[in-house]
Amino acid sequence: MVTPRTVLIVNPKSQGGRLGTRWTEIAETIGRAFPFDQAITQGPGDATRLAREALNAGADRVVAIGGDGTINEVVNGFFDERGAPIAPEASLAVIPFGTGGDFRRTLQLPTALADAAAVIAANHRRKIDVGRLELTTASGGRAVRMFANIASFGVSGVVDRLVNESSKKLGRLAFAVATMRATWSYKNQRVQLIFDGKDRVDATINTVAIANGRYFGGAMMVAPNAEVDDGLFDVIAMGDFTFGDLLTSGRRLYKGTHMAMDKVTARRARIVDAEPIDPASVVELDVDGENLGRLPARFEVVPSSLWVVVPGTAGAGGGATSRDGAPAPTPA
Repeated sequence: MVTPRTVLIVNPKSQGGRLGTRWTEIAETIGRAFPFDQAITQGPGDATRLAREALNAGADRVVAIGGDGTINEVVNGFFDERGAPIAPEASLAVIPFGTGGDFRRTLQLPTALADAAAVIAANHRRKIDVGRLELTTASGGRAVRMFANIASFGVSGVVDRLVNESSKKLGRLAFAVATMRATWSYKNQRVQLIFDGKDRVDATINTVAIANGRYFGGAMMVAPNAEVDDGLFDVIAMGDFTFGDLLTSGRRLYKGTHMAMDKVTARRARIVDAEPIDPASVVELDVDGENLGRLPARFEVVPSSLWVVVPGTAGAGGGATSRDGAPAPTPA
C-alpha cells in the first residue's frame, strides 16, 4: 500500500500551550508511525489556510493535531469559501490534543498519542456528512462555516466565549466552570426554528444543538442517537431550563439520559433555519467549540462529503470501511 502524502496541521497553543512545549517529542512519536510534513499555526484561521494550501499542493491526507477548534478549522480547509470540496478524495485524520475532545469521542478515536498515530497509519477511512452553516457575524455580516461535529446556539455560545477567554489549563473542568457561570447569568431566549423549509416552531430555549456528532461542551452526550453518515441532523432543543434544572439533572447530559426529560425535544432534519423572535436579541453560536457569531443562521447537511480516518472496526453507529476507504460489503 502506498503511504498517503500527509501534512500535519499543528496548533502549538492546544491544551494551554502544552502541544508547543512538547512538540519535538510528539513529532518523533508520530514519525515512527508514518512520514509527514508539518505546518504550524500562528493564530486563528491559520489551520484552514494551511489545510487548503496542503490540499491544493496535492496532499492525500491532512492531520489535525489539537482540540475541537483546530479540527473545525482544518475541516473548513477541505472546502472553499462557498462550501464546495477542494479535494474530494483526500481524507481528514485527527490526533486528539485539546480541551474538550468531543469530535474524537463520536469517532471513537484513541487519546493515547501512539495509538492515535497507529490508527492514522492503518488508514481505514469512512465517509461522513458535514454541516454547512451560514451565520451572522458579530459585525452583522454573513459568513459560511463548515462543521463536522455540532453547531448550537443559546447558552452554549456563551459557554464557548467564557472557555476561550480562559487559559483552558483546567481541561474539562474549564467547560464545567464556564457552564455554571453562563447558566447562572443566562436568560432563556425566544427563537423561531424552521425545519426543511416547512415546519415552523417558536420556542423558549436554553440551548439548541444541531448535531452531526454526539458530544459537545466537553463530553456532554447531547445527541446520543446522532449518526455522522445518515444525511440528517439530530436537532436537540433544551427548552426553558433553569439554573436549578442544571444542578439537579446536569449529569444526565453527560450520560445521554436527558432525552426523556419533559423540557427536551428532538427531531431530525436536513436544513434548519433559526432566528431570534425579537430581532434585537443576540443569540450566540457555538460551532465545534468556537464562538463565531450569532443568529439568524441556516444549518444544512452536506451528505457524504468528507473522508475521515477512523479505527478499523469502529466509528460511531457502525459503518465499517475497507482499508482503502471503499465501503465494506453489507450482508444480504
